[in-house]
Amino acid sequence: MIQTLVTGATGTLGTALRQRLTETDYAVRAASRAPPKESSTDIDWVELDLLEGTGLESALENIDVVIHSATAPRGDTAAVDVQGTKRLLKAAEAVDVENFLYPSIVGVDEIPFSYYEHKRVAEEGVEESTIPTTIVRATQFHSFIAELLDSVAKLPLWPLPTNVPIQSVDVGEVADVIVDHATLTASGRTDPVGGPTIHSVGELAQAYRRTRGLRRPIIRFPIPGKTMAAFRSGHATCPDYRVGTTTWEEWLTERYPHETERTPI
Repeated sequence: MIQTLVTGATGTLGTALRQRLTETDYAVRAASRAPPKESSTDIDWVELDLLEGTGLESALENIDVVIHSATAPRGDTAAVDVQGTKRLLKAAEAVDVENFLYPSIVGVDEIPFSYYEHKRVAEEGVEESTIPTTIVRATQFHSFIAELLDSVAKLPLWPLPTNVPIQSVDVGEVADVIVDHATLTASGRTDPVGGPTIHSVGELAQAYRRTRGLRRPIIRFPIPGKTMAAFRSGHATCPDYRVGTTTWEEWLTERYPHETERTPI
């Protein structure tokens, strides 16, 4: 069995990875700043704090493959995604892991958004490492788009950048690709993983509204600046790599199975 460490194991991607790794007979060590007190006996939970650099040695003991999915999109991305990754890489180099796998995001080298820029810097650190590494970029998760729309769902009007193209993908399908690369042989930089269809934000919002039985008006709200210009240019998509098969509409139906039965509001 391949001894595998998953950082950020309680996050969206980390949770999907845990399920798939255990189903594929990997020996999984799951790392988090706050591991659950009760968990499956199939998983060895450890406490790891990338900000403080604590728990690194015990987390990496006898590990063959590291899947570094810990990230802080709403926190201190420089501290977690850049410095935390450097700490983990240094510790992984000291024990000669066979494969350090880093999930990243499509467009981090084109979109001048601070979180993306920090992910790009982290990628560079991974590629410069002395150990074998793998980088898998993916487009935005369906769940992330749904969270954004959930945040505006109760507003009387939905102001959105309706013409921005998004190629959202199911997190489980991204996890499947990552697990395929979680081998004792590193793959370097892989092809990106994108969803099956490129929709505009307006189209995504309309499908979300239909599925949830809502009638809120959607209004175009252009957002100025270089970051949104890069998104509008399609840098967050990878049209030649439609790896995912679960559509946005299918995912919505599963996420909100009874919403259309209520009276539209």
